[in-house]
Amino acid sequence: MKRYSPERKEAVLRKLAPPMSLTVPEVAEAEGISTASLYNWRRQAREQGEILPSRGSAPEQWSSEDKFRVVLETAAMNEAAFSAYCRERGLYPEQVEAWRASCMSANAKTGEHDAQSRQARKQEQKRVKKLERELRRKDKALAETAALLTLSKKAEAIWGRNDEDE
Repeated sequence: MKRYSPERKEAVLRKLAPPMSLTVPEVAEAEGISTASLYNWRRQAREQGEILPSRGSAPEQWSSEDKFRVVLETAAMNEAAFSAYCRERGLYPEQVEAWRASCMSANAKTGEHDAQSRQARKQEQKRVKKLERELRRKDKALAETAALLTLSKKAEAIWGRNDEDE
């Protein structure tokens, strides 16, 4: 098993990161490193907080976790640092601002979603109670019909068949 220096790993991982955003198979072929090693390196780098998107080069296809990391990293930056960060990563400031707005509104949507789900749950409970009442009513009607049928058969067995019934 080959050992790679930390500098070599860092250089290879930079090829996976924006703005180059090459895919793992492309980097593996170009560098002569196994894809399994590259996937492991990428996973380890992500665990350390680096932004290494797994889907192609288009930032809009990044995972929500990667987008959130960008928002966190840029939250305290001034405008010049923010612009430099975006240029370095191959991002548009408008994209990051849209991601930030999405993150900010996420909790508000959860509150609305909770209210909607509570209302839907109440409606479902009402529907279930109505169906249970109807089921009990039909069970009683079925039991009554079965009892009448049994009684009519017993009466027929005791007194015989009545000609008027035919």
